[in-house]
Amino acid sequence: MRSSLAPGIWLLRYFSRDSWYRGLILLLTFLIYTCYHLSRKPISVVKSQLHRNCTGLENPNNNSNSTTWCSWAPFDQENYKELLGGVDDAFLIAYAVGMFISGIFGERLSIRYYLFAGMLLSGIFTALFGLGYYWNIHQLWYYVLVQLFNGLAQTTGWPSVVTCVGNWFGKGRRGFIMGIWNSHTSVGNILGSLIAGIWVDSAWGLSFIVPGIIIAVTGVISFFFLVENPEDVDCAPPQHHNAPVEDLATSVDSHCVERDCGTESAGCSKESNEKPGAISFLGALKIPGVVEFSLCLLFAKLVSYTFLFWLPLYIVNVAHFGPKEAGDLSTLFDVGGIIGGILAGIISDYTNGRATTCCVMLIVAAPMLFLYNSVGQNGIGSSVVMLIICGALVNGPYALITTAVSADLGTHKSLRGNAKALSTVAAIIDGTGSIGAALGPLLAGLISPTGWNNVFYMLISADILACLFLSRLVYKEIQAWRRSENRNRGSCLALTHPR
Repeated sequence: MRSSLAPGIWLLRYFSRDSWYRGLILLLTFLIYTCYHLSRKPISVVKSQLHRNCTGLENPNNNSNSTTWCSWAPFDQENYKELLGGVDDAFLIAYAVGMFISGIFGERLSIRYYLFAGMLLSGIFTALFGLGYYWNIHQLWYYVLVQLFNGLAQTTGWPSVVTCVGNWFGKGRRGFIMGIWNSHTSVGNILGSLIAGIWVDSAWGLSFIVPGIIIAVTGVISFFFLVENPEDVDCAPPQHHNAPVEDLATSVDSHCVERDCGTESAGCSKESNEKPGAISFLGALKIPGVVEFSLCLLFAKLVSYTFLFWLPLYIVNVAHFGPKEAGDLSTLFDVGGIIGGILAGIISDYTNGRATTCCVMLIVAAPMLFLYNSVGQNGIGSSVVMLIICGALVNGPYALITTAVSADLGTHKSLRGNAKALSTVAAIIDGTGSIGAALGPLLAGLISPTGWNNVFYMLISADILACLFLSRLVYKEIQAWRRSENRNRGSCLALTHPR
C-alpha cells in the first residue's frame, strides 16, 4: 500500500514546491518594482512645494512685492513649469535611452547582480535629490544631473523583472497573472505619494530620502532571495505556447515554424535542448508585433507619465487643494490603474486579443479625459469617480503591453524556444514607450502656461495615435476570431450531421 501511494505523495509535494517558488517570485518581483515606482513618485508631489504662492504668508524679509519668497530657488521664477519639466525630462530621457541598452545587458548578466546594483544606485540618487534640501543647494544643474543618473539606474528594473516572471509563468493565464502583478506600478505610485506627502509641507527632503532607503534595502533582499530560472532550483519550466487559438500577431513564417515543431518530433526536441544564445537588437525588432506595440506604448505612456508627473500640480492649480491633499487625491488615478490592468489582462486572456483590448480601452479613454478636464473638478465626488475611470482606461493598455504582451512576444513561436529574447523585447517596448514618457511631461511643462485645456487636448490626441498604431494587429485578431468561429461551426455541423 505504501509503495503505491508514494508516487502520488511525491507528485503532490513536487507540485507544491513549484507553486511555492512561483508565488515567491511573483511576490518578490512585485515588491521590487513597487519600490522602483515608489522612488519615482516624490518629485510630482513635491513640485507644488518647490514653487508656492506665498501671498498671505508672513515674510520674514518684509519684501511685500514678492509672492514667491517661500519657494525653493531656482524654481521660484516665473518659468518654473519649464524648469520642473526640464528636471523631469533629465530623468525620462536618460531612462528612455538607457532602456534600449539595459535589455542587452539584462540578457547577458545575472539578474540578481544587475537588480542589486541598479536598486542600490537608484536609492543613492533618489536620496541625493532630497539631500539638496539639507545641503541648501539651489543650482538647477545639481537636480538635473541627479535625475539624469537616477534615470539610467532605474532602467535596470523593468527588463529584469519581466524576464524573471516570463521565465516562471507560461502563456495560458499570463494576462490575468501579469494584470494583477503589474499593479505594482500603481501600488508604488500610491505609496510614493503617501510617503512623500508626510513630509512635503515640513521637510520635503525626507520625501526623497526615505524612498531612497526603501529601494536600496529591497535591492539587498532581492540579491539574497531572487531565483532567476525554475531550473536553478529543480522546478519545472512553464509552457509558453499552449494557447488554443494561434498567436494573433504571428506572421506566415512563424506559422511554418509551429507546424514543424508543434509535434514532438525528434529533430525539434533536439533543437530545443540546445542552449540558445542572446538575440540581437535587430532580431528582436523583426518579431511580429514588436514595432506596433512599441509605437502604441510610446503614446500610451506619454499620457500615463504626464499624469504621473503633473497630476498633483494640476489639482493644486485647478481645484485649489493643498500639496498634501492633492498628492493624496492623485493616488485615485493609480487605484484606477490597478483595476484597469487586471481587467485588461482578464479580457485579453478570454478573447486572446491583446491588441483589440488595448485599442478599445484607448478609444474610450479619449472622451473620458475630456470629461475629467471639463467636469472632474466640480466637486470631490465627481473628481474621485473620474480619476478612477481615467486611471483604469489610461493605465490598462499601458500595463497590458509592458507585461503580458512583452512576455508573449519575448517567447514568440518564431524564436523556436529562445526565451533569451525576453529581456531585449521588454527593453525595446518599454524603451520606446519611455520616449513618450519623456515627451509627455516636457510638452505639459511647455503647454500648461497657455492653459490646462491645451494639455488635455494633447493627451487626447496621443490616445488616438496610440490606437491607430494597433489597427493592423486588431484587424488580424478579428480575422483569427472569424477563422476560429468558422472552424467551431464546422465542427458542430459535422457532429450534428454525420455521414
